[in-house]
Amino acid sequence: MGIAIPIETSARHMHLSQKDFEVLFGKGASLTFKSELSQPGQFVCEERVAVKGPRGIFENVAVLGPFRSETQVEIAMTDSRKLGIPGVIRQSGDTKDTPGCTLIGPEGTLEIDHGVIVAKRHIHMTPVQAIQMNVHDNDEVFVIMESYERSLIFADVVVRVHPNFALAMHVDTDEANAFANENHPTGVILKLFGGRTYNLQKWAEELQNGIHRL
Repeated sequence: MGIAIPIETSARHMHLSQKDFEVLFGKGASLTFKSELSQPGQFVCEERVAVKGPRGIFENVAVLGPFRSETQVEIAMTDSRKLGIPGVIRQSGDTKDTPGCTLIGPEGTLEIDHGVIVAKRHIHMTPVQAIQMNVHDNDEVFVIMESYERSLIFADVVVRVHPNFALAMHVDTDEANAFANENHPTGVILKLFGGRTYNLQKWAEELQNGIHRL
């Protein structure tokens, strides 16, 4: 039996550098703890920031702590369309050549020229859990989940391994809506092709070319 992985929905939010935070909230301002997140050391702050694009704006977007070395805004693909910003799917921290936006805080406004991403779906796990599931850091896997009349398989799910991680798969609001957003949903890694991980796009191309893998 596969290990049940909790699936958590990550709504639009941002991580700020201390320098950018002080532009938005004033010199010497600091993050105000509100509540813990599932990943150790990560927390939601009381502070909120507006995110503005060429076509729209989202008010009261959550700020997560602690500070990061670079500001990063994470949105869903439907959010990107409302803002008028290209939806670029990336792993967290990979912000090169991504679009920017305008951030509006109570004490200032900031234009960032990059850092807006649609987060690639991913699983956090410890090294021991990675061994138990026979996967490695940065593998891309399939995850199958059961949901009332909307069971589905997620493909191209990135495995992120670190001793400080807590087991959880993160999807955005668009992806959560696809499985009816149950309370406490879980999934398991689906072993295809003899247990090997496999890229869905490559598999689809092979099927179209008449190549069928067992």
